Amino acid sequence: MSAQNSFDILLLIARPAAGKSEVIDYLKKTPVEARLQRFHIGTFQEIDDFPMLWTWFEEDALLEKMGHPRLHSDEQGFFLYQYQWDVLIERIGLEYQKKLRDIPDYSETFTTIIEFSRGAEHGGYQSAFAHLLPEMLPKMAVLYIDVPWEESLRKNRKRFNPDKPDSILEHALPDWKLERLYKETDWAEVSGADPRHLTIQGVQVPYVVFDNTDDVTTGRGDALGQRLEQALQELWALYRPAGK
Repeated sequence: MSAQNSFDILLLIARPAAGKSEVIDYLKKTPVEARLQRFHIGTFQEIDDFPMLWTWFEEDALLEKMGHPRLHSDEQGFFLYQYQWDVLIERIGLEYQKKLRDIPDYSETFTTIIEFSRGAEHGGYQSAFAHLLPEMLPKMAVLYIDVPWEESLRKNRKRFNPDKPDSILEHALPDWKLERLYKETDWAEVSGADPRHLTIQGVQVPYVVFDNTDDVTTGRGDALGQRLEQALQELWALYRPAGK
């Protein structure tokens, strides 16, 4: 789809509650022609690992209710094995392959927006990047939404709806669990070598950092649109340099 002035694959990563899902919600509500012109995203589909991992928690709750052993997580909701975080990344690649298989001219029609968070405690972005589908990497650009730990904690508390714990926009973690899983990140380490490109499996993948310390995403207003446009126009210049 890049030949049509749109990103093929946009990887959207950040701490929990940093604004990833709010950015996607804003994009959904922007008319497609304006979205294409301002953000280089036309028609798009999402792949988010949260529904995948939440299914594991629901299955474990059902198994426990039925008197059977839990398969994926312990009673506190931590994965039984660290490699399960990487399984989720492999699942993202699998979902992408199925879209290519099942939707005619998928790459020429859609931008794929991929969303996930990773903390250093469970392998960080270094581990996640190692499990991205190799064929996706030459088509990928990365938007990292940067917020300090304190802002992630504040918004995580604010967005929680106990009646909809499976909601993309309203799920949250208890403070102690968020701190253990996500307070420390390895973003500075994986991005420190180059201010414009990440090296993922030997491929140079362009990236831009979107500073959301002042929380322009919650309101979904003009401030978000302006900052997102600036970031994605900058990212597009790296993704499709002039004359290529």
